[in-house]
Formats: sequence, C-alpha cells, structure tokens
Amino acid sequence: MTSSDVAAELNPVRVPKTAELVAGHLRRQIVRGELHEGDALPPEAELMEQFGVSRPTLREAYRVLESESLITVRRGSRGGARVHLPDSSVAGRYAGLLLQVRGATLDDVFLGRLVIEQAAARRAALRTDGEAAERLRAALAVEAELTHEPPRFAQAANAFHDTLVVVSGSQTLEVLYATITEVVASTVSHFLAAPYAGDDQPAENERAVKAHQRLIDLIAAGDAAGAETFWAGHMEIVRRVFLDLYGSTTVVELLS
Repeated sequence: MTSSDVAAELNPVRVPKTAELVAGHLRRQIVRGELHEGDALPPEAELMEQFGVSRPTLREAYRVLESESLITVRRGSRGGARVHLPDSSVAGRYAGLLLQVRGATLDDVFLGRLVIEQAAARRAALRTDGEAAERLRAALAVEAELTHEPPRFAQAANAFHDTLVVVSGSQTLEVLYATITEVVASTVSHFLAAPYAGDDQPAENERAVKAHQRLIDLIAAGDAAGAETFWAGHMEIVRRVFLDLYGSTTVVELLS
C-alpha cells in the first residue's frame, strides 16, 4: 500500500451533496456579481429544471444560502428567494462564536484591533493622492466640535478609527477590522457611556483630538514609519483604558 493509499484511507474524500453543489453554484454567481443585492432568483421550477434536482433538494440549497445570509426566502404566492450581499456581520457572528469557544478576552480582541489600525496608519501614509489625510481631517472636524459632549464625541472618535482603516485602501484590513468591531459591538456601546462620570473627560477628549491631529500630520507628510509607530503607541494607551474598565472579561461573558 502506497503512502497516498494510506492517506486516502485516513482522510476519505467527501462527496458533496447535490444541494451543496447547487448552493455553491448560486454562491459563486453572487460573489462574481452575476447576481446583485435585491435580485430575485428565478422561480423554483426553472431552477429545478436548470440543475436537474427535486424541490426538496433545491430548498435544502436555499437553507444553506440562508444560513450564510446570502438570500432570504419568502413562502407563498408572492414569495421567492432574494439575494443579499455578504457583510461583516456574518463573519462577526462566526468569529464571535470561535472566540467564545477559545476563551478569548476582550483585551486579546483589542490587541487584534491595535495591530490592524497601526498597519492601516502605515498604508494610509503611503498613499500619494492626499485623500487619506483629507477624509481623516473631515472626521476630526466632527470630533473637535464635540469634546464637551462625551457620548457623541465617543461616537465621532469611533468613526475616526473606522475612517482610518477605510482610507488605508486595504480591503482585507477593512474586513478584518469590521469583523472585530462586530464582535465587540455591545461592549463598544457600553464603553461609549461608561467612562464619562469624571469632570476631566472634556480634557481627555481634547487630548484625543490632538493625537488624531498628529496622526493626520504624519500621514499628510508621507511618514509611514512615523505614523505606524505613533498610532501603535496611542492605541496601546486606549487599550489600557479598556483593560482598566473590563479587566479579563472574556468574549463569552461579553456576548452572553
């Protein structure tokens, strides 16, 4: 018996079910842009004929796509399946489940955010079209008007962080960041309200505005290394604030 024969016995090839093959075909059409947001899939009878499958098999394929939030199905005479483009909430739900199972802490998740944002700062500074600094200035202008309105300021500051990742120009960083944001959404909502009891909060907000302005200056100057280093230090300070507030809170405690 050859080594490949042994491997085949240990890892037998799984033949996909017909419903999975149908779901895979429709999924590829969505991913490739052949089907768009809100498009209605053809009638069941037409798809059954196209794929040579029974109605139960087609509906099983629908259930697969529904579980991935790629379609919604309405029953009845005016029913049918409509397409939805995937978004970060789908990845966030699965990531949240995996992090819960692994016992990840909120601090651990925030470290992931730190890594993404410092990479985004570097990439933003490498852009030569000036758009990154321009969009960040617009986000900062909103923050600067709200330093004495803590809850609204926190939302504006969060939008600044979101903008930083978007202007990095990396779809991968943007998706990863959105997934992490989805995982900690309920904590972020709590965090936005939690630290504002002290009278010094407006002063803290003004310091944050200055830090954000410093990052914009580095990005505008094209100083990629400086932007990355500065933002890593700033995000470490923010991480410590989260750690002081939530300690070793786990994701399973957070999302339960």
